[in-house]
Amino acid sequence: MFPALDALGPGGRLAENVMHFARLLRAAGLRIGPDRVIDCVRALELAGTERRDDWYWTMASVLLSREEQRPIFDQAFRVFWRDPQLAEKMMQMLLPKAYGRTGKPEQEQSQRLTDALFAHQRPEQQEREEQQVEVDARLTFSASEVLQRMDFDTMSAAELGQAKKMLQELRLPLPMIRTRRHAPGPRGVRIALRATLRESLREGGDVIPLVRASPTEIHPPLVALCDISGSMNPYARMFLHFLHAITNDRDRVSVFVFGTRLTNITRQLRHRDVDVAMAKVADAIKDWSGGTRIGVCLREFNWRWGRRVLGQNACVLLVSDGLDREAGEGLSEEMERLAKSCRQLVWLNPLLRYEKFEARPAGVRAMLPHVDLFLPVHNLHSLVELAHVLSRPPARHLETRAWK
Repeated sequence: MFPALDALGPGGRLAENVMHFARLLRAAGLRIGPDRVIDCVRALELAGTERRDDWYWTMASVLLSREEQRPIFDQAFRVFWRDPQLAEKMMQMLLPKAYGRTGKPEQEQSQRLTDALFAHQRPEQQEREEQQVEVDARLTFSASEVLQRMDFDTMSAAELGQAKKMLQELRLPLPMIRTRRHAPGPRGVRIALRATLRESLREGGDVIPLVRASPTEIHPPLVALCDISGSMNPYARMFLHFLHAITNDRDRVSVFVFGTRLTNITRQLRHRDVDVAMAKVADAIKDWSGGTRIGVCLREFNWRWGRRVLGQNACVLLVSDGLDREAGEGLSEEMERLAKSCRQLVWLNPLLRYEKFEARPAGVRAMLPHVDLFLPVHNLHSLVELAHVLSRPPARHLETRAWK
């Protein structure tokens, strides 16, 4: 019998233990309400405690709503319901480790789970740690600089909150482009005939003042295509916060997300409150953390939305790791059409954070020849560098030569 489940007997503390476990999962980022806690207690009473697997799968079936939540649930379940030396184990996880040639293990302890377990420590201990961090920051470097270099996938819940606040301050200054339209200007070379005739009517036609016109300059439209597949989940969430700030800062911004289908979320991101906007985005997306069909989704975008949003020298940001479920079928043709329809096509790939990245997948090889810029997007520093690169005049096929 599972030793931690003796609370099912008379006078046991089953409901209290399940409630504490649900609080731990909620602090680690899982959305678990009191209704699920009540259903979990009732389900455990019906399932019994003869086998540990029955206890695990009963709680997982009630408390989990998405497959991506299972790693955190598994770690919390092992620590909360089984390990008698919780504090010692967690302190060992916080110490630096050297992995040598074997590399890091595939599944490490979640930093969000670690923060949730140590959230209820003593006040004097918290104050002492805060003082220690303040002294270290003064003698070494600031915490904001460390946060800018940290990968989105390794951030804790508190660090993700700070990163989201910093993303609200970032902007994407695209350079002004000259259009074919003209506007009256004192230094214009071209004579505006209609404005000249209107001005001559004021003098009765005796004097004809020449009104000159010069080409107008505007900011080009910005179109973002963001991959929301399972491999892109942590990066897509942070990039959507970045796009929310841009959408509310300037006009003519269109945002699309794709996994197995294409979804337009421009209207949802226009809400001023970021929490309300992300809730509407979550309701609109039906294929989050699923597979990836890049070629099919780009084909739908080119045929349905290309003429609507790619006019007037638009800049396209394609956020994806290039891992296509259909092995790049039809992807090269759609990428070529997309590149010819816009002024600048920028591919943002989180896999570029690895120094030994190679264009081996079929999807990456099909997409790479048609992009103008190939840049990483895995931390705050990469987004700041993206703003610096886009603020300069575009130069076609300069950044991708090393990857071809």
